[in-house]
Amino acid sequence: MRVLITGAAGFLGSHLTDRFLSEGHHVVGLDNFITGSPDNIAHLAGHDRFEFVRHNVSTYTYVAGPLDGVLHFASPASPIDYLEHPIATLKVGALGTHNALGLAKSKNARFFLASTSEVYGDPLVHPQPESYWGNVNPIGPRGVYDEAKRFAEAMTMAYHRAHGVDTRIVRIFNTYGPRMRPNDGRVVSNLIVQALAGEPLTIYGDGTQTRSFCYVDDEVEGIYRLFLRGDSEPTNVGNPNEYTVRQLADLVVELTGTKSQIVKKPLPQDDPKVRQPDISRARKLLDWEPRVTLRDGVSRTIEYFRGVTIGASASKA
Repeated sequence: MRVLITGAAGFLGSHLTDRFLSEGHHVVGLDNFITGSPDNIAHLAGHDRFEFVRHNVSTYTYVAGPLDGVLHFASPASPIDYLEHPIATLKVGALGTHNALGLAKSKNARFFLASTSEVYGDPLVHPQPESYWGNVNPIGPRGVYDEAKRFAEAMTMAYHRAHGVDTRIVRIFNTYGPRMRPNDGRVVSNLIVQALAGEPLTIYGDGTQTRSFCYVDDEVEGIYRLFLRGDSEPTNVGNPNEYTVRQLADLVVELTGTKSQIVKKPLPQDDPKVRQPDISRARKLLDWEPRVTLRDGVSRTIEYFRGVTIGASASKA
């Protein structure tokens, strides 16, 4: 196959690009580096089945040649990013999705939308099945991301119903691993980077809010299977094992051996109190579930960040 992946230089997009290439496919990667990094795809320079286009998918987008798939992963995805780029986040969810869908329609290609567990907002149903419509504050600070993705899902289903486009929607839960940015504001990278730097580990609220952390290799496996053999209905892909943020912080302290203390800060507005996917659909449809334990995944991620932070320190010396 020949596929287009928007957001190909991002954390998840770059791993997905690697997966498609490893399966023998051709990939056109598109990114404008607003939150993605050239470092994430530097190892693909000169690859004979990889093409890169620097472009903002929220503007007119054209790709020459046939395409079998358009996978739309472009978007700021961490609170720091979408609070810094609120309008760009709304645009890539709305205009970017529209452009990517139009491209898929014109190429008769399968369209794959990277949506998010944030469409469930601060959920009143736990765990969250795909049938849950969510509890989202549309005018709160997180609304720029939540509503962009909810609109993107609605647009995707409209193209499926009105134009017969073959579509997929994945709702991605908290994912972590190598290639996360040290300063991206996500809880796993935050805690690891703080621990390695000997700084206090920051948790928000009392740390009892829960998340379900999926290692990137497991997430990409679920996404790849969904692209190949899923259907048009949204599908949760995430780890169903639920941990409190405090449990995660304690694990990071243990695995890094840091002497840093854990400190508490006020909980941000509309921060979800619980987050846990019901993955019954993914198990049945894709024969998928995550295999990497939190301890193993965090250990691998710590080793990655040791290299990143050591490299950064050496460059400053």
